[in-house]
Amino acid sequence: MVTHTASGPGGDRTRRADRSFSAHLLGSAVGAAAAALVFGLLLVLVEAHWTPLREIDTGAAGRLHHVAVHHHGWTRALEFVSNWVLSPTTLRTAVALLTAWLLHRRAWRLAAWAAVTAGAGALTGMLVKAVVERARPTLPDPVAHAPGYSFPSGHAMTATTSFAIFLLVLLPLVPRAAHRWCWLVAALAVLGVGFTRVALGVHWCSDVIGGWLLGVTVVGATTWAFQVWRIDAGRRPAQVADGLEPELDHPHPEPTHPHGS
Repeated sequence: MVTHTASGPGGDRTRRADRSFSAHLLGSAVGAAAAALVFGLLLVLVEAHWTPLREIDTGAAGRLHHVAVHHHGWTRALEFVSNWVLSPTTLRTAVALLTAWLLHRRAWRLAAWAAVTAGAGALTGMLVKAVVERARPTLPDPVAHAPGYSFPSGHAMTATTSFAIFLLVLLPLVPRAAHRWCWLVAALAVLGVGFTRVALGVHWCSDVIGGWLLGVTVVGATTWAFQVWRIDAGRRPAQVADGLEPELDHPHPEPTHPHGS
């Protein structure tokens, strides 16, 4: 009887669901591990003062600094975006408001995921900065200044973790046809923040890339943990590209007991 059910249409659906579960869970873990590996390699190259990397950093800094010095309106626009519109303070405030809204919706675990992801990103970035102690670019006639160490870029890392939080939380509330546009806008914002930091002469290119990679590592790790929770709660892993909690638009977005649906 059991064998017949397992080999029938219902059994096929179960096996497909199990394979999907494995793929989603493994994807989160592999994504985090890959980003961490590339970040580790980049860190080694930075610490070793690898000549090709330094040439890329100094070349990009010099060219963008020349533009910034001679185009003051462009520079002011970059500063406005970097220091106000998409600054770490602005993005962390937005994440805090989103977390408060999730608590209001009684999406407790999703709120915890958002808060932990943002907090882990901030703490990890500060720790790596303190360990590496890389000096910021020193340019003639600087157009901007920033305190602290340079690697990795806190702006780039905060943008990565924050926009990932926005997407993975809010996509279930957005029409599916618009999901690709949301990812595109988020990607452009994250890339734009990184560009402003190099163009303003307060970070090297490798600082920004390091911030992106470290941000992806943190998000991948916390996303994997959230997917594990969904399985423990009796739910299938969500399609990450469409958000972590598809049930967010329901009156009760989370299970009321450990094995609820």
